Amino acid sequence: MRTLVRPVVLAAAVVLSVGSSHGTAAASPLRLTLPPPTGPNAVGTTSLHLVDRSRTDPLSTPPAPRELMISLWYPTRDVTGHPVVPWLPTAAAARFARDNGLAPDDIRVPDTHGHDGAPVARCGGRLPVVLYSPGNDSFRSANTVVVEELSSRGYLVVTVDHTHDALVEFPGGRVSTPVPDGPETGTLVAEARVADVRFVLDQLAVLDQGGNPDAEGHALPTGLRGALDLTRVGMFGYSAGAATTATTLYQDRRVRAGISVDGPVTGPVVTAGLDRPYLLMDGRATRAGVPDLQTFWSNLRGWRRDIALTGAAHSTYGDFAVVLPQAAVLLGLTKEDVEAEIGTVAPDRAVAVQRAYPAAFFDRHLRHTGHLLDGPSPRFPEITFIP
Repeated sequence: MRTLVRPVVLAAAVVLSVGSSHGTAAASPLRLTLPPPTGPNAVGTTSLHLVDRSRTDPLSTPPAPRELMISLWYPTRDVTGHPVVPWLPTAAAARFARDNGLAPDDIRVPDTHGHDGAPVARCGGRLPVVLYSPGNDSFRSANTVVVEELSSRGYLVVTVDHTHDALVEFPGGRVSTPVPDGPETGTLVAEARVADVRFVLDQLAVLDQGGNPDAEGHALPTGLRGALDLTRVGMFGYSAGAATTATTLYQDRRVRAGISVDGPVTGPVVTAGLDRPYLLMDGRATRAGVPDLQTFWSNLRGWRRDIALTGAAHSTYGDFAVVLPQAAVLLGLTKEDVEAEIGTVAPDRAVAVQRAYPAAFFDRHLRHTGHLLDGPSPRFPEITFIP
Protein backbone atom coordinates (compact mmCIF):
# COMPACT_ATOMS: atom_id res chain seq x y z
CA MET A 1 0.00 0.00 0.00
CA ARG A 2 1.18 3.52 -0.73
CA THR A 3 1.34 5.52 2.46
CA LEU A 4 1.06 9.09 3.62
CA VAL A 5 3.72 10.80 5.62
CA ARG A 6 1.87 12.16 8.63
CA PRO A 7 1.88 15.97 8.84
CA VAL A 8 3.54 17.50 11.88
CA VAL A 9 1.12 19.11 14.35
CA LEU A 10 0.23 22.55 12.97
CA ALA A 11 2.11 21.80 9.76
CA ALA A 12 1.16 23.53 6.53
CA ALA A 13 -0.47 20.79 4.48
CA VAL A 14 -0.80 17.11 3.82
CA VAL A 15 2.28 15.70 2.11
CA LEU A 16 1.37 13.21 -0.58
CA SER A 17 4.38 10.98 -0.07
CA VAL A 18 3.98 7.74 -1.97
CA GLY A 19 5.91 4.70 -3.06
CA SER A 20 4.42 2.01 -5.24
CA SER A 21 4.29 -1.40 -3.60
CA HIS A 22 4.27 -2.91 -7.09
CA GLY A 23 6.86 -0.62 -8.69
CA THR A 24 4.43 0.59 -11.36
CA ALA A 25 3.24 4.07 -12.23
CA ALA A 26 -0.33 5.11 -12.93
CA ALA A 27 -1.52 4.07 -16.41
CA SER A 28 -2.64 7.64 -17.14
CA PRO A 29 -2.35 10.89 -15.22
CA LEU A 30 -4.83 11.44 -12.42
CA ARG A 31 -6.36 14.87 -12.96
CA LEU A 32 -7.45 16.57 -9.77
CA THR A 33 -10.22 19.16 -9.64
CA LEU A 34 -11.45 21.94 -7.38
CA PRO A 35 -15.10 22.97 -7.00
CA PRO A 36 -16.06 26.28 -8.62
CA PRO A 37 -16.81 29.34 -6.49
CA THR A 38 -20.44 30.27 -5.86
CA GLY A 39 -20.35 34.07 -5.88
CA PRO A 40 -21.96 36.23 -8.59
CA ASN A 41 -18.69 37.12 -10.35
CA ALA A 42 -16.16 35.24 -12.42
CA VAL A 43 -12.62 35.33 -11.01
CA GLY A 44 -9.54 36.96 -12.47
CA THR A 45 -5.98 36.49 -11.28
CA THR A 46 -2.45 37.64 -11.91
CA SER A 47 0.90 36.83 -10.31
CA LEU A 48 3.67 39.28 -9.45
CA HIS A 49 7.36 38.87 -8.64
CA LEU A 50 8.30 41.36 -5.94
CA VAL A 51 11.78 42.26 -4.68
CA ASP A 52 12.22 44.05 -1.36
CA ARG A 53 15.58 45.77 -1.75
CA SER A 54 15.34 47.20 1.77
CA ARG A 55 15.82 43.71 3.23
CA THR A 56 18.59 41.18 2.88
CA ASP A 57 17.08 37.72 2.96
CA PRO A 58 18.76 35.97 5.90
CA LEU A 59 18.06 32.55 4.40
CA SER A 60 19.47 33.19 0.92
CA THR A 61 22.87 31.86 -0.11
CA PRO A 62 24.65 34.05 -1.06
CA PRO A 63 22.83 36.92 0.67
CA ALA A 64 20.42 38.71 -1.64
CA PRO A 65 17.43 41.04 -1.42
CA ARG A 66 14.24 39.37 -0.23
CA GLU A 67 12.05 38.28 -3.15
CA LEU A 68 8.48 37.02 -3.17
CA MET A 69 5.79 35.69 -5.45
CA ILE A 70 2.24 36.84 -4.83
CA SER A 71 -1.04 36.43 -6.67
CA LEU A 72 -3.97 38.80 -6.89
CA TRP A 73 -7.46 37.27 -7.15
CA TYR A 74 -10.40 39.53 -7.92
CA PRO A 75 -13.87 39.71 -9.51
CA THR A 76 -14.11 40.03 -13.27
CA ARG A 77 -16.87 40.10 -15.85
CA ASP A 78 -14.85 39.51 -19.01
CA VAL A 79 -12.88 36.26 -19.28
CA THR A 80 -12.69 36.07 -23.09
CA GLY A 81 -9.12 35.31 -24.11
CA HIS A 82 -8.00 34.85 -20.53
CA PRO A 83 -7.31 31.16 -19.80
CA VAL A 84 -7.54 29.72 -16.31
CA VAL A 85 -4.30 29.21 -14.42
CA PRO A 86 -3.18 25.92 -12.84
CA TRP A 87 -3.05 25.37 -9.08
CA LEU A 88 0.76 25.23 -9.35
CA PRO A 89 2.86 26.41 -12.31
CA THR A 90 4.65 23.80 -14.40
CA ALA A 91 8.03 23.54 -12.68
CA ALA A 92 6.55 23.75 -9.16
CA ALA A 93 3.97 21.09 -10.03
CA ALA A 94 6.71 18.78 -11.29
CA ARG A 95 8.72 19.34 -8.12
CA PHE A 96 5.61 18.71 -6.01
CA ALA A 97 5.17 15.33 -7.75
CA ARG A 98 8.82 14.32 -7.46
CA ASP A 99 9.03 15.34 -3.81
CA ASN A 100 6.13 13.01 -3.13
CA GLY A 101 7.44 9.95 -4.91
CA LEU A 102 5.55 10.45 -8.17
CA ALA A 103 6.65 11.05 -11.70
CA PRO A 104 5.35 14.41 -12.99
CA ASP A 105 3.15 12.54 -15.50
CA ASP A 106 1.43 10.49 -12.78
CA ILE A 107 -0.76 13.34 -11.60
CA ARG A 108 -2.16 16.62 -12.89
CA VAL A 109 -2.71 19.41 -10.41
CA PRO A 110 -6.11 21.09 -10.65
CA ASP A 111 -6.93 24.00 -12.85
CA THR A 112 -8.19 26.93 -10.82
CA HIS A 113 -11.14 29.08 -11.86
CA GLY A 114 -8.97 32.20 -12.01
CA HIS A 115 -8.63 33.73 -15.48
CA ASP A 116 -5.13 35.02 -16.10
CA GLY A 117 -5.00 38.78 -16.56
CA ALA A 118 -8.76 39.29 -16.90
CA PRO A 119 -9.86 42.90 -16.29
CA VAL A 120 -10.81 43.93 -12.77
CA ALA A 121 -14.50 44.53 -12.05
CA ARG A 122 -15.13 46.95 -9.19
CA CYS A 123 -18.59 45.61 -8.35
CA GLY A 124 -20.00 49.07 -7.69
CA GLY A 125 -17.03 50.49 -5.82
CA ARG A 126 -13.48 49.93 -4.64
CA LEU A 127 -12.76 46.37 -3.59
CA PRO A 128 -12.03 45.43 0.03
CA VAL A 129 -8.72 43.60 0.31
CA VAL A 130 -7.95 40.29 2.05
CA LEU A 131 -4.43 38.91 2.53
CA TYR A 132 -3.72 35.16 2.82
CA SER A 133 -0.68 33.55 4.48
CA PRO A 134 -0.29 29.77 4.01
CA GLY A 135 1.09 27.23 6.43
CA ASN A 136 4.77 26.49 6.68
CA ASP A 137 6.30 24.31 3.94
CA SER A 138 3.17 25.00 1.86
CA PHE A 139 2.34 27.32 -1.06
CA ARG A 140 0.07 30.27 -1.71
CA SER A 141 -2.48 28.31 -3.76
CA ALA A 142 -3.18 25.72 -1.03
CA ASN A 143 -6.42 27.47 -0.02
CA THR A 144 -7.70 28.34 -3.49
CA VAL A 145 -11.25 27.17 -2.69
CA VAL A 146 -11.61 29.96 -0.10
CA VAL A 147 -9.64 32.54 -2.08
CA GLU A 148 -11.77 32.08 -5.20
CA GLU A 149 -14.96 32.22 -3.17
CA LEU A 150 -14.02 35.56 -1.63
CA SER A 151 -12.98 36.94 -5.02
CA SER A 152 -16.23 35.83 -6.63
CA ARG A 153 -18.04 37.75 -3.87
CA GLY A 154 -16.25 41.00 -4.62
CA TYR A 155 -13.00 40.91 -2.64
CA LEU A 156 -9.48 41.38 -3.96
CA VAL A 157 -7.47 38.62 -2.32
CA VAL A 158 -3.67 38.64 -2.16
CA THR A 159 -1.94 35.29 -1.62
CA VAL A 160 1.70 35.30 -0.53
CA ASP A 161 4.43 32.70 -0.92
CA HIS A 162 6.91 33.12 1.94
CA THR A 163 10.21 32.28 0.25
CA HIS A 164 12.24 29.54 2.00
CA ASP A 165 9.02 28.44 3.75
CA ALA A 166 7.16 27.56 0.56
CA LEU A 167 7.30 25.63 -2.66
CA VAL A 168 7.48 28.59 -5.04
CA GLU A 169 8.26 29.05 -8.71
CA PHE A 170 9.82 32.30 -9.88
CA PRO A 171 9.80 33.62 -13.46
CA GLY A 172 11.89 31.49 -15.80
CA GLY A 173 11.00 28.26 -13.99
CA ARG A 174 13.34 28.69 -11.02
CA VAL A 175 11.92 26.77 -8.04
CA SER A 176 12.67 27.49 -4.38
CA THR A 177 11.80 24.99 -1.67
CA PRO A 178 11.47 25.28 2.13
CA VAL A 179 14.58 25.29 4.28
CA PRO A 180 14.75 22.53 6.92
CA ASP A 181 12.90 23.30 10.12
CA GLY A 182 15.06 23.97 13.13
CA PRO A 183 15.80 26.38 15.98
CA GLU A 184 18.20 28.35 13.78
CA THR A 185 15.61 28.95 11.08
CA GLY A 186 12.33 29.12 12.98
CA THR A 187 12.67 32.66 14.29
CA LEU A 188 14.09 33.94 11.00
CA VAL A 189 11.21 32.43 9.05
CA ALA A 190 8.57 33.79 11.44
CA GLU A 191 10.00 37.30 11.31
CA ALA A 192 10.40 37.18 7.54
CA ARG A 193 6.76 36.14 7.10
CA VAL A 194 5.43 39.21 8.90
CA ALA A 195 7.85 41.51 7.10
CA ASP A 196 6.69 39.94 3.81
CA VAL A 197 3.08 40.86 4.48
CA ARG A 198 3.92 44.41 5.50
CA PHE A 199 6.01 44.82 2.34
CA VAL A 200 3.14 43.48 0.26
CA LEU A 201 0.83 46.07 1.82
CA ASP A 202 3.26 48.76 0.68
CA GLN A 203 3.23 47.35 -2.85
CA LEU A 204 -0.57 47.25 -2.92
CA ALA A 205 -0.53 51.02 -2.39
CA VAL A 206 1.83 51.31 -5.36
CA LEU A 207 -0.50 49.19 -7.49
CA ASP A 208 -3.54 51.21 -6.50
CA GLN A 209 -1.78 54.40 -7.55
CA GLY A 210 -1.04 52.97 -11.00
CA GLY A 211 2.53 51.81 -10.40
CA ASN A 212 3.90 48.41 -11.34
CA PRO A 213 6.19 46.82 -8.73
CA ASP A 214 6.59 43.55 -10.64
CA ALA A 215 10.32 42.88 -11.05
CA GLU A 216 9.93 41.90 -14.71
CA GLY A 217 7.36 44.60 -15.53
CA HIS A 218 4.65 41.95 -15.98
CA ALA A 219 1.57 43.53 -17.59
CA LEU A 220 -1.16 44.28 -15.03
CA PRO A 221 -4.87 43.67 -15.46
CA THR A 222 -6.98 46.48 -16.86
CA GLY A 223 -8.89 48.30 -14.16
CA LEU A 224 -6.52 47.55 -11.29
CA ARG A 225 -5.51 51.17 -10.72
CA GLY A 226 -7.77 52.76 -8.13
CA ALA A 227 -9.67 49.50 -7.52
CA LEU A 228 -8.27 48.65 -4.07
CA ASP A 229 -9.90 49.97 -0.93
CA LEU A 230 -6.91 49.99 1.39
CA THR A 231 -9.01 51.37 4.23
CA ARG A 232 -10.72 47.96 4.35
CA VAL A 233 -8.02 45.30 4.69
CA GLY A 234 -8.43 41.93 6.37
CA MET A 235 -6.18 38.90 6.65
CA PHE A 236 -6.44 35.17 7.24
CA GLY A 237 -3.82 32.49 7.66
CA TYR A 238 -3.74 28.74 7.97
CA SER A 239 -1.54 26.90 10.48
CA ALA A 240 1.75 28.87 10.66
CA GLY A 241 -0.04 31.52 8.61
CA ALA A 242 -2.36 32.03 11.58
CA ALA A 243 0.60 33.09 13.72
CA THR A 244 1.67 35.39 10.87
CA THR A 245 -1.80 36.89 10.82
CA ALA A 246 -1.94 37.65 14.54
CA THR A 247 1.53 39.20 14.60
CA THR A 248 0.84 41.24 11.48
CA LEU A 249 -2.26 42.74 13.11
CA TYR A 250 -0.18 43.46 16.21
CA GLN A 251 2.52 45.25 14.21
CA ASP A 252 0.50 46.93 11.46
CA ARG A 253 -2.77 48.78 11.97
CA ARG A 254 -3.48 48.79 8.24
CA VAL A 255 -4.96 45.32 8.75
CA ARG A 256 -8.39 45.79 10.34
CA ALA A 257 -9.54 42.22 11.05
CA GLY A 258 -8.02 38.74 11.13
CA ILE A 259 -8.82 35.02 11.06
CA SER A 260 -6.72 32.21 12.51
CA VAL A 261 -7.44 28.95 10.70
CA ASP A 262 -6.34 26.10 12.96
CA GLY A 263 -3.03 27.64 13.87
CA PRO A 264 -0.92 28.84 16.77
CA VAL A 265 -0.12 32.29 18.06
CA THR A 266 3.37 33.27 19.20
CA GLY A 267 5.37 36.24 20.37
CA PRO A 268 4.36 39.48 22.11
CA VAL A 269 0.82 39.45 20.70
CA VAL A 270 -0.01 36.51 23.00
CA THR A 271 0.02 38.75 26.07
CA ALA A 272 -0.58 42.10 24.36
CA GLY A 273 -3.72 40.92 22.57
CA LEU A 274 -5.52 42.88 19.87
CA ASP A 275 -8.19 45.56 19.77
CA ARG A 276 -9.56 44.58 16.35
CA PRO A 277 -11.96 41.80 15.30
CA TYR A 278 -10.53 38.29 15.40
CA LEU A 279 -11.95 34.87 14.57
CA LEU A 280 -10.49 31.53 15.63
CA MET A 281 -11.47 28.64 13.33
CA ASP A 282 -10.18 25.72 15.37
CA GLY A 283 -9.54 22.14 14.37
CA ARG A 284 -6.84 20.61 16.52
CA ALA A 285 -5.46 23.98 17.68
CA THR A 286 -8.18 24.45 20.28
CA ARG A 287 -7.75 26.83 23.17
CA ALA A 288 -8.16 23.94 25.61
CA GLY A 289 -5.07 22.23 24.20
CA VAL A 290 -2.87 25.23 23.38
CA PRO A 291 -2.25 27.48 26.40
CA ASP A 292 -0.91 30.39 24.32
CA LEU A 293 -4.17 30.46 22.37
CA GLN A 294 -6.15 30.70 25.59
CA THR A 295 -3.93 33.53 26.84
CA PHE A 296 -4.25 35.31 23.50
CA TRP A 297 -8.03 34.86 23.58
CA SER A 298 -8.26 36.36 27.06
CA ASN A 299 -6.34 39.42 25.82
CA LEU A 300 -8.53 40.11 22.80
CA ARG A 301 -10.32 43.43 23.44
CA GLY A 302 -12.34 43.73 20.25
CA TRP A 303 -15.04 41.60 18.64
CA ARG A 304 -14.07 37.91 18.92
CA ARG A 305 -15.45 34.49 18.12
CA ASP A 306 -14.10 30.96 18.45
CA ILE A 307 -15.78 28.32 16.30
CA ALA A 308 -15.02 24.64 15.88
CA LEU A 309 -15.88 22.26 13.05
CA THR A 310 -17.01 18.90 14.41
CA GLY A 311 -14.95 16.03 13.03
CA ALA A 312 -12.21 18.27 11.63
CA ALA A 313 -8.52 17.45 11.44
CA HIS A 314 -5.75 19.89 10.66
CA SER A 315 -5.93 19.27 6.92
CA THR A 316 -9.70 19.65 6.81
CA TYR A 317 -8.99 23.33 6.21
CA GLY A 318 -7.76 24.08 2.70
CA ASP A 319 -7.83 22.43 -0.68
CA PHE A 320 -6.53 19.08 0.56
CA ALA A 321 -9.99 18.39 1.98
CA VAL A 322 -11.15 17.87 -1.60
CA VAL A 323 -7.87 16.92 -3.30
CA LEU A 324 -6.85 14.06 -1.01
CA PRO A 325 -10.03 11.97 -1.46
CA GLN A 326 -9.60 12.23 -5.24
CA ALA A 327 -6.02 10.96 -4.96
CA ALA A 328 -6.88 8.11 -2.59
CA VAL A 329 -7.03 5.43 -5.29
CA LEU A 330 -3.65 6.42 -6.73
CA LEU A 331 -2.17 6.50 -3.24
CA GLY A 332 -3.74 3.20 -2.22
CA LEU A 333 -5.45 4.81 0.76
CA THR A 334 -8.39 3.40 2.63
CA LYS A 335 -11.29 5.49 3.91
CA GLU A 336 -9.69 5.32 7.35
CA ASP A 337 -6.37 6.56 5.99
CA VAL A 338 -8.05 9.56 4.40
CA GLU A 339 -10.04 10.37 7.53
CA ALA A 340 -6.86 10.27 9.58
CA GLU A 341 -5.63 13.21 7.49
CA ILE A 342 -8.72 15.30 6.76
CA GLY A 343 -11.10 14.20 9.51
CA THR A 344 -14.57 12.75 9.22
CA VAL A 345 -16.15 15.87 7.73
CA ALA A 346 -17.54 15.20 4.26
CA PRO A 347 -15.48 17.18 1.73
CA ASP A 348 -18.52 19.10 0.45
CA ARG A 349 -19.35 20.19 4.01
CA ALA A 350 -15.72 21.16 4.67
CA VAL A 351 -15.87 23.34 1.57
CA ALA A 352 -19.22 24.84 2.55
CA VAL A 353 -17.93 25.83 6.00
CA GLN A 354 -14.68 27.24 4.63
CA ARG A 355 -16.57 29.34 2.14
CA ALA A 356 -19.27 30.60 4.47
CA TYR A 357 -17.49 31.63 7.66
CA PRO A 358 -14.47 33.59 6.37
CA ALA A 359 -16.80 35.39 3.94
CA ALA A 360 -19.24 36.14 6.76
CA PHE A 361 -16.41 37.46 8.95
CA PHE A 362 -15.03 39.81 6.31
CA ASP A 363 -18.54 40.86 5.27
CA ARG A 364 -19.28 41.80 8.85
CA HIS A 365 -16.09 43.71 9.57
CA LEU A 366 -15.15 45.15 6.18
CA ARG A 367 -18.65 45.61 4.73
CA HIS A 368 -20.76 45.83 7.91
CA THR A 369 -23.32 43.29 6.76
CA GLY A 370 -24.42 39.75 7.62
CA HIS A 371 -25.37 37.78 10.74
CA LEU A 372 -23.95 34.25 10.33
CA LEU A 373 -21.46 34.81 13.12
CA ASP A 374 -24.09 35.96 15.61
CA GLY A 375 -24.50 32.37 16.80
CA PRO A 376 -25.22 28.77 15.75
CA SER A 377 -27.00 28.31 12.42
CA PRO A 378 -29.20 25.41 11.27
CA ARG A 379 -27.43 25.70 7.91
CA PHE A 380 -24.18 24.59 9.57
CA PRO A 381 -25.01 22.13 12.36
CA GLU A 382 -21.39 20.94 12.39
CA ILE A 383 -20.19 24.34 13.67
CA THR A 384 -19.94 24.91 17.43
CA PHE A 385 -19.44 28.33 19.03
CA ILE A 386 -16.93 28.03 21.87
CA PRO A 387 -17.53 30.58 24.66
